[in-house]
Amino acid sequence: MPHANRQAKARDVIMKYEIAPLAAVAVTSRVNGCKAETTGRGTGAVTTAEDRSAGAPFDAGALFWRTIAAMTSADLSRPPESTAAAARQPASARWRVLAIFSLGFLVSYIYRGVNLGFAPHLTRELGLGAADLGLLTSFYFLGFAAAQLPAGLLLDRFGPRRTEAALLLVAVAGSLVFALAPGMAGLAVGRMLIGIGVSVCLGAAIQALSMWFPLSRMPLLNGVVMAIGGLGAVVVGAPLAWLLSLAGWRTLSFAMGGITLAMAVLLWFAAPEARRPGKESLAEQLRGTAQILRSGFFWRVVPLTLLNQGIFLAVQTLWVGAFMRDVPGLAPDAGARLVSVIGFAMMAGCVGAGWAARHLERIGVSLYAFAGLGMTMFAVVQGLLMAPLPFLQGPAQGALWAAFGVFGSSGILAYAVLARNVPDHLIGRATTALTLTVFLSTFVCQVGVGYVLDFWPAVDGRYPRAAHMTVWGIFVALQLLAALWYALGARRRG
Repeated sequence: MPHANRQAKARDVIMKYEIAPLAAVAVTSRVNGCKAETTGRGTGAVTTAEDRSAGAPFDAGALFWRTIAAMTSADLSRPPESTAAAARQPASARWRVLAIFSLGFLVSYIYRGVNLGFAPHLTRELGLGAADLGLLTSFYFLGFAAAQLPAGLLLDRFGPRRTEAALLLVAVAGSLVFALAPGMAGLAVGRMLIGIGVSVCLGAAIQALSMWFPLSRMPLLNGVVMAIGGLGAVVVGAPLAWLLSLAGWRTLSFAMGGITLAMAVLLWFAAPEARRPGKESLAEQLRGTAQILRSGFFWRVVPLTLLNQGIFLAVQTLWVGAFMRDVPGLAPDAGARLVSVIGFAMMAGCVGAGWAARHLERIGVSLYAFAGLGMTMFAVVQGLLMAPLPFLQGPAQGALWAAFGVFGSSGILAYAVLARNVPDHLIGRATTALTLTVFLSTFVCQVGVGYVLDFWPAVDGRYPRAAHMTVWGIFVALQLLAALWYALGARRRG
């Protein structure tokens, strides 16, 4: 494996690790006279570092985490000085960091998909069409993408606790604006404010965990955060449908504002923080991003990744309900249950993809090839969902939608692919650039679906099968072309 048996250097060592799904961090530290212990297992290797300093109290979770690291073949570590510093922190504080920041990401994920349940109510109450719904929901992703670079600077300067707590107040304001909005303009402003407000929830969680835990544990911890956040995709299925039967969408929007305010208070007063001083200006970050955008390898990976993630997020957070209602003719309660199935499957995919990729590399399957295969299978699953074959109906629909969730999360591996193929000092900016393309793609896909659907007249709020087949046919064709482009890159890499 490319990073196996890494040893700590004397000074100016760049320690990097790969993050799934939407981040990668490069950590520069000075190490003087430190040693790292490397142990091998089979054809893989696990790099570990001293987890306790002399005289530090025993960490009851240390043995557990070493076991998990071995199970996941973790081979990336924090420099020993930093590991010892992290281990000196009380174990209860570290678990508090994991729990609180994971809950913050859960809140952001609920916001991401809440319009899926709101859509029928917005259509009836405000007379919004499909194009309006697509544009409205996509404003979340537009605000999220626009905030990425400034939010990154805030995280570096003020740390994750203060930055996320402060920006969540913007999301609170967005929820209130959305709840009180009389029409499309107010709803759009509210969604954009929400997107800006939750734009750091994942980045803050990753940064906080990197401060409090050894980097060797980060792949597993990132999977835990993504799995907890992925519960939001479950919440916007059957649970949200049940809540909407008890209260209106405006009441639930007010409730989300209250929950977000409570989350901000919890972060501010209960989450510990180690401050990280700012090291780069916005201009320096933009110059690094421009260098990435001129990279041929970057543009080899991007098209398939942005289509995989953009289409998955656009469908999962808004259009899956309309497809289930109009194509297979599912009842609302059955559709809501399948939305929750997609959420659970996505959670499993987030955790399982990194584990599978690491183990498949041992038998010669490259990360680049495995990521491409997973994203291509996502297009295949969409084709099967479109097929009017009898054996693909009934119970098979549940399996297909579960596969939709699993392979829809495979694009997260592209971040690890980029991290292995760009210079160390550009890993963070490569990830930021890819994240921007993903969320801009989601914005375009959500708007595009509504625009195409509106070419057909809706009858009782339903669109004909041909309308959905046209949209999904375009999606599948674009993904297959992108997969071919991606595969040509694999051949050139030898």
